[in-house]
Amino acid sequence: MSQRPSRLSHLSHPARPFHLALPVDDLDAAAHFYGEVLGCPRGRASSRWIDWDFWGHQLVTHLVDADQLSAAATNPVDGEAVPAAHFGVILEWELLEALEAQLKEQAVPFVIQPSVRFAGRRGEQKTFFVRDPAGNHLEFKAFRNLDMLFATDGLDYP
Repeated sequence: MSQRPSRLSHLSHPARPFHLALPVDDLDAAAHFYGEVLGCPRGRASSRWIDWDFWGHQLVTHLVDADQLSAAATNPVDGEAVPAAHFGVILEWELLEALEAQLKEQAVPFVIQPSVRFAGRRGEQKTFFVRDPAGNHLEFKAFRNLDMLFATDGLDYP
């Protein structure tokens, strides 16, 4: 009889792309936002969904009725009302700044303005939030030192 590991170790596997599916109430608006505004390459599609290459990850926008979209609760983090339900990608610092400039050029409103969070601490990061046309919150961030992605410094975080 084969032995099952008592616990799966995420540390023993190289990073793999994630898959995330999001509800949207207007597939054309989602196509414009993800394809044109963010510049994500389009993958497979149907009349009800579109696959996107979201910086190497598989993001799928699924068409739903507007009443099936949920409202966003927030949580205080470092002085900001951060949408509790959000997703995003961690980019290199320079790429994050280029994306920030691109979004400003296209007049995309920021839910949370670009800022440096936890300045001077082990998890120092630049971050900003935007919303897609269906109200899904996206966070884009970069770390000064990616090795600090999960590091703690023994102090509470506001």
